[in-house]
Amino acid sequence: MKLLLDTHVLLWAAGSPAQLPPDARVLLEDPDNELVFSAASIWEITIKRGLGRADFQVDARVLRRGLLDNGYLELPIISEHTVFIDSLPSIHKDPFDRILIAQATVEGITLLTADALIAQYPGPIRAF
Repeated sequence: MKLLLDTHVLLWAAGSPAQLPPDARVLLEDPDNELVFSAASIWEITIKRGLGRADFQVDARVLRRGLLDNGYLELPIISEHTVFIDSLPSIHKDPFDRILIAQATVEGITLLTADALIAQYPGPIRAF
């Protein structure tokens, strides 16, 4: 199964795996699962780190290189993802989360999240 990690899950997986619930760790450690990160998450980390957010204090370049070196696949943002956002209900206002939801839906990839608002969207979303 392909799993698109939302930004917080991505940060926990890369730097603080102890913060992941056991069922999420099982999914991430299963060699049959393909782990995917979005260019949107790298963008979000870069922006929020620049704003001084304490929960985003990681160098996005180092994170990206480490993810790629550890077998994660990178999902670029394409126009099909961006236009799909218009069809999403207005449950969540965060543009980064909305693009991740759109990407997961358009690509048919399961979005792995700990965010209860994201979990309210229809589509291939798995919350823990």
